[in-house]
Amino acid sequence: MNALDRFSLVDRVAVVTGGTRGLGAGFARALGDAGAAVVLVGRDSEAADGVLDSLRSNDIRADFVRADVTVAADVEQVLEATLSLHGRVDVLINNAGACVHAPALDVTPEDWRAVMDVNLDAVWTCSQTFGRQFVSQGSGSIVNIGSMSGFIVNRPQWQPAYNASKAAVHHLTRSLAAEWAPHGVRVNALAPGYIKTDMSPVDDPQFRQHWIEDAPMQRYGAVEELAPAVVFLASDASSFVTGSVLVADGGYTAF
Repeated sequence: MNALDRFSLVDRVAVVTGGTRGLGAGFARALGDAGAAVVLVGRDSEAADGVLDSLRSNDIRADFVRADVTVAADVEQVLEATLSLHGRVDVLINNAGACVHAPALDVTPEDWRAVMDVNLDAVWTCSQTFGRQFVSQGSGSIVNIGSMSGFIVNRPQWQPAYNASKAAVHHLTRSLAAEWAPHGVRVNALAPGYIKTDMSPVDDPQFRQHWIEDAPMQRYGAVEELAPAVVFLASDASSFVTGSVLVADGGYTAF
């Protein structure tokens, strides 16, 4: 097998949570481009239709399972539906996320819980649910979408719940990787910096100094630049990589 062949996901099935927009849609496209059949998971059926049309128009096998990843029964349903559709599952991308921008003294208990429910508890629930399947079959790759916010404190906006949740995701990644490695299951994380999506105001002048000018590359990233890293972590190209947090932030955390 040559080096490029190791990136192939032909005959594999990848599940992407939060796959109906933004980063998740970009990750699904990249996984599909690498040959995987993709199962999108989310709550917005209308948004899913648009992503499905785009994927299928590019000859990517794609399906959608409507589910709330904060509900354990829904996550079980996603696994069952994936196995019913494809007879197998090989890759889980834990991408669904939430953020509340507020100073620590203004964060309500409801705000804190809402962020932790999606960013941490759902990652745990999805990882455990799919992890049972992966351990049973002796193979599987989990990619958790963390953030450079798990290493730094963002400015000028305050987001303590988000930062704490992503730091926890990084260490949960290492914990699961260590435990499941003997079973042929790899668990890694990707920690993006500022990436342009419909939900990220990277072009807002008020953020330029701290978000753009403070970064060594002095720019934000594009989803198309980030998505190949997910393919790397999901595929055999990273077969000797587990428990790692791959940072893709234009050098932001170097300072």
